[in-house]
Amino acid sequence: MRGFFFGQIMKFVDEATITVHAGKGGNGCLSFRREKYVPRGGPDGGDGGRGGSVYLQARSGLNTLADFRFTRSFVAENGKGGSGRNCAGRGGDDVIIPVPEGTLVADRDTGELIGDLIKDGDHLLVAQGGDGGYGNTRFKSSTNRAPKRTISGRGGDLRRLDLELRVLADVGLLGLPNAGKSTLLRAVSQARPRVADYPFTTLYPQLGVVALEQGRSFVIADIPGLIEGAAEGAGLGIQFLRHLERTRLLLHLVDIAPFDPESDPVVAIRTIERELEKYDTILADKDRWLILNKVDLLSEEAVAEMSDRLVEALEWKGRVFMVSAISGQGCRPLVGEILAWLEERERYSDEERDDETTD
Repeated sequence: MRGFFFGQIMKFVDEATITVHAGKGGNGCLSFRREKYVPRGGPDGGDGGRGGSVYLQARSGLNTLADFRFTRSFVAENGKGGSGRNCAGRGGDDVIIPVPEGTLVADRDTGELIGDLIKDGDHLLVAQGGDGGYGNTRFKSSTNRAPKRTISGRGGDLRRLDLELRVLADVGLLGLPNAGKSTLLRAVSQARPRVADYPFTTLYPQLGVVALEQGRSFVIADIPGLIEGAAEGAGLGIQFLRHLERTRLLLHLVDIAPFDPESDPVVAIRTIERELEKYDTILADKDRWLILNKVDLLSEEAVAEMSDRLVEALEWKGRVFMVSAISGQGCRPLVGEILAWLEERERYSDEERDDETTD
């Protein structure tokens, strides 16, 4: 089965703080024309060049903010000063900082959200270069033929920025630790998250690209396991709940054959639902499918009985799938249904955009 899926694994550092300093504008020049046969040649001081600005730009090949652990300060070039013969100074080079798609940018000192870089190529001005100063030619007039006034270049913006990466994935996996999320990710893609039989094996969000055929694929994200109290900061969940906000579909995995016979799948599902509601009611209202994992450990009759009991106890109205992530049982039909669902939603979105354009 793994032969027709492909993917990649990505580790995340999803927060960083950087300092950006735009360049200072060049100073205006004080100069007078001096030529042998041109008496009283007048002022010819040129303007200074504009300082370089600092931009952030989304790049599709990046998936982490880890580089900002080592480089935290970015300074653009200053503009050059003006010179005689009315020559303007050269403008400073801009600095373009590549960041992953899905990066939120906020001013650290004010808390203001500056921008959200979602698509490859999106760019955002975060520090404006200073204007160049005026040379003395600017101040020549009928009453002041030999001005000695100039204006210095202005300083560029200096800002501290908070960068936050939020996973751009079509589908998000959620569930308690050891529900089998990482194993499912391995089963449907070639992503290779670490898998073990103890809590919090997944310490970072993991992405896998799932494709059935050329041109038909989606991105699935394995979010670290949530525990009760995650929305208040317990465990690892609070650090990664925000990564689910951009997903279009949530797959809620539950272990129907837990090691502890006293563990109740209904309680496990309710625990996650409460944490979603506490964190964000919009997130809790996202489309969510129930995925019953480890069905290979039970008989068909036991699986059917467990499924009916869960649906009845939860009053579940959504879709239910039975899979075994470790053996691949049920994974292919699940992937096919996910892809069809995503493509249908994409068609609806295109039709809505066409209607708005027509109106």
